[in-house]
Amino acid sequence: MSSGTVTISASTRRSVLLLSFATFASMAVQRLCDAMLPELAREFSASLGEVASVISVFAVVYGLCQLFYGPLGDRLGKFRIVTWATLGCSVASVLAVFAASLDMLVLARMLVALGAAAIIPLSLAWIGDAVAYELRQETLARVGLGTTLGITGGQLLGGVFTDTLGWRWAFVFMTLLFGVVGLLLWRDERRQRSEAAVTHNPVPEVRPGFVQQALQIVTGRWSRIVLIVALFEGASGFGVLAIWASHLHHELGLSLSASGAIVALFGLGGMAYMAVARFMIQRLGEHGLARAGVTLLGLASLVIAFTPVWWPSVPASLLAGFGFFMFHNTMQANATQMAPSARGTAVSLFASALFMGQSIGVLLAAALVGRIGSTAVIALGCSVLVAVGLYFASALRRRADLMQLE
Repeated sequence: MSSGTVTISASTRRSVLLLSFATFASMAVQRLCDAMLPELAREFSASLGEVASVISVFAVVYGLCQLFYGPLGDRLGKFRIVTWATLGCSVASVLAVFAASLDMLVLARMLVALGAAAIIPLSLAWIGDAVAYELRQETLARVGLGTTLGITGGQLLGGVFTDTLGWRWAFVFMTLLFGVVGLLLWRDERRQRSEAAVTHNPVPEVRPGFVQQALQIVTGRWSRIVLIVALFEGASGFGVLAIWASHLHHELGLSLSASGAIVALFGLGGMAYMAVARFMIQRLGEHGLARAGVTLLGLASLVIAFTPVWWPSVPASLLAGFGFFMFHNTMQANATQMAPSARGTAVSLFASALFMGQSIGVLLAAALVGRIGSTAVIALGCSVLVAVGLYFASALRRRADLMQLE
């Protein structure tokens, strides 16, 4: 069936738009403190290492909560959990505004992470339930635009507020953003429930426990491929990306701000893909997107690694982001289809694999840079991702056969 014969209702489009705002807020609040660290160190009379806990503790809590929210969303409703998580982030952000000590700020960030962890994976899972597969990847790209904007938007907001009104006003902004989006989600969730009450004849549903659901997913041949590829994607993609700015700074003599600006183009490349996702999906198909995406990413990463002058790194970073999100969007679409009866749990497992891979990749990259240099680390990382991506593109052609064997 072609995407031209399938449509998305206006109400579903409105829900998807609200989820895009929520994912933007979730990703923005993750990156909000990046530019604040020097000011936080000054205000709380602490070292950069100590104030960095507002970022590291957030990441740990965010990662640990992934598996908790998947089963909860499958049982209580994915959209409902996203709604209350968004409102919870607003309340927790108020605590950050009035934090009188570093410990209180870290506690507030923990509470924000507790809510933010639910938003992106359960939004993807809800889209998997609400949107036909023919249009799902395009719809996921729209939500992905909010996530991608959040990466750069959070860093920008944190820096601008810290330099002008003060860092606390960044959390005031997030309080209002989460609050407004949460209330809009709450209204939309009430509408969904009222429509379901009219059109749906409830039938008691017996769900297996989380462990049983998780075992069914991780032992499935196709879902196992998706999860393993996600682990490598996180390690060799997001993980190695963490050293790009320092590589440009040390190898090419660029300032840290210039290096950071060039790497930020990676996110802009992702936004460019989201803008043309419909055309690309229809033109290339899933296996074509995966193959072309990792190939483009690999070539661009090699330019970053080996260029002797700075200017080729500008288009290379932009194209690397474009290629990476071509591949990542394809991975997301397949994650939503691993286990349709337990989609929340499946997408949470996918997010956990990606997050775990990212953590492993950062640690490995940092350890290897001192031994073999950043040029070799970037080249090695992109080679691994290209190999894994080409394997996944090949597996996509055999997906139907692999799923029949389960």
